[in-house]
Amino acid sequence: MSGFSNFAVSFSIISVLAGCITSYLIAMNSGGPVAITVGWPVVGVFVLCVALAMGEVCSVYPTAGGLYFWAGRLARRNREAWAWYVGWFNFLGEVAVTAAIDYGAAVTWTALFSLVFGLEVTLLKTFVVFLVIIAIHGLLNTFGVTAVKLSNVSAWWHLAGVAIIVAVLAIVPDRHQSIGWTFGHYENHNGWNSAVYVFLIGLLMAQYTYTGYDASAHVAEETKNAAISAPRGIVSSVWVSILAGWVLLIAVTASIQDYEGARTSETGLPPAQIFIDAAGRHTGEFLLAICAVAQFFCGMASVTANSRMSFAFSRDGALPGSRLWAKVNPRTGTPTNSIWLCVVCSVVLTLPALKSLVAYFAVTSIAVIGLYIAYVVPVYLRRTNPDFVPGRWNLGRWSAVIGWIAVVWVVFIVVLFMLPPASPVNSSTFNYAPVAVVVVLLIATVMWFVRGRKHFMKDVPMGHGSKAAAEIFDS
Repeated sequence: MSGFSNFAVSFSIISVLAGCITSYLIAMNSGGPVAITVGWPVVGVFVLCVALAMGEVCSVYPTAGGLYFWAGRLARRNREAWAWYVGWFNFLGEVAVTAAIDYGAAVTWTALFSLVFGLEVTLLKTFVVFLVIIAIHGLLNTFGVTAVKLSNVSAWWHLAGVAIIVAVLAIVPDRHQSIGWTFGHYENHNGWNSAVYVFLIGLLMAQYTYTGYDASAHVAEETKNAAISAPRGIVSSVWVSILAGWVLLIAVTASIQDYEGARTSETGLPPAQIFIDAAGRHTGEFLLAICAVAQFFCGMASVTANSRMSFAFSRDGALPGSRLWAKVNPRTGTPTNSIWLCVVCSVVLTLPALKSLVAYFAVTSIAVIGLYIAYVVPVYLRRTNPDFVPGRWNLGRWSAVIGWIAVVWVVFIVVLFMLPPASPVNSSTFNYAPVAVVVVLLIATVMWFVRGRKHFMKDVPMGHGSKAAAEIFDS
C-alpha cells in the first residue's frame, strides 16, 4: 500500500457520509443544531489528540495486531494480560462498529427505496436490508475483492460527495437558517431536564463517526514505509474528517426547512427529508444516493478491518476456536472463517434493533466504548513506561500533554455513553451498552484463566503474527 491507500482505509471507515448522516437523529434529539455544529469540532479536537497519541505508538510498532500488540509491548508487567483485554475490547468495538455502519447503511438505503419506490419503512424491512448488505460485504471480502482499490475509490467518492452535497445545499434552497440558529439553537426530545446532559448525549453522533481509524495500524504490515505512513494515515484520516464533516454538517443543518418534519420523517432518516425539503424530490434523492453508496463502501472497509483484527487475534490464540478463525482460504487468500465470524457477531449484536431504533443508538455506544478503550490503553501504557523510545514519527515535547488529554477524554466518554440516553428508562429506551461491556469482560476473564494465561502469544507459529514481530523488535 501507498501512504494514500493507508489513509484511505481509515478515512473510508470514519466516513462522514455514513456516521454524520445515519446518526444525525441522535444529535437532533439531544441538543439540536448546537450539538451538531458546535459539538462536531469540539469532539474532533479531543479525538485528534487520541489519534496523535496512537500514531506515536504506531510508528514504533507498525504491526497488523495493532492495539493489543502495542499494549503487550508497552506494559511493564503482566504484558500478556494487558494485550489480552485490549484485544477483546478491540474485537468488541470492531464488531459493534461494523454492525452500526451496516445497519445505518440499511436505514439510508431503506429511506432511498421509500422515496423512489414507495416502500413502507418498518423495523423489520430495515433489518432485512441490513442482512442483505452485511451478507454482500461478507461475500466480497470472502472472494478477495481488492480492499485497497475499493478504499481508494471510496476516499475520492467521499471527498467528491461532500463537495457536491455542500454545493447543492448552498445554492439550491430558497431559504437558509441564520448563523445564530445553525450554531446556537437548542432542542431536547429525549426526556431529560438537564440541558448540559442532553448536549453531552448528543455528542455521540460525532464520537461514533470518529471511529475506525485504527485500520491504518491493522494494514501497516502491507504499507510502504509503515513507520511513517501508518501514523500519518491515522492522524490525517481524522483531521480531514473533521474538516469535511464540519462543512457537511453546517450545510445540512443550515438547510433545514422544517425541523420537526425532518426529525419525525416517515423515511426514518432526517437528512433524507432535509435533502428533499431543501433541494426538491429528485435532487434530494440524488444526494441521498451519494450517501448510500458511500456507506456501502464504508461497511465494506469495516468488515475488512474487523476480519483482519480478529484473524490476527486468533492467530495469537485468543478467541474461542482460534484455530478455525485463523485459517486462510488457500483458494482466495482470505481469512474466510474470520470474515464470517465478524458478520455473524455483528448480526447478533444488532438483533435488538428489530424492536426499537434506540437499540441502534446502543450499538453506536458499544462501538465507541469498545474501540476507545482499546485506543487509549496503549497510550496510557506509553505514558507510564519510562523506557519507551519514540519512533521516526513522534510528537516531541507535546507528547505528554497530548497523551494525557487523550486518556482523560476517553475516560469521560466511556462513562458518558454508558448512561441512559433517554427518559423514562424502559425496555425500549434501555442502553444495553454496559451489559455488552460486562459480558465481554466476563468472557475475556473466563477465557484468560482457562486458556489465555497459558497460551496467549506463547504458542503462535512463526509468520507475520505478533509473536514473530515481538522477536524481530527484541533483536
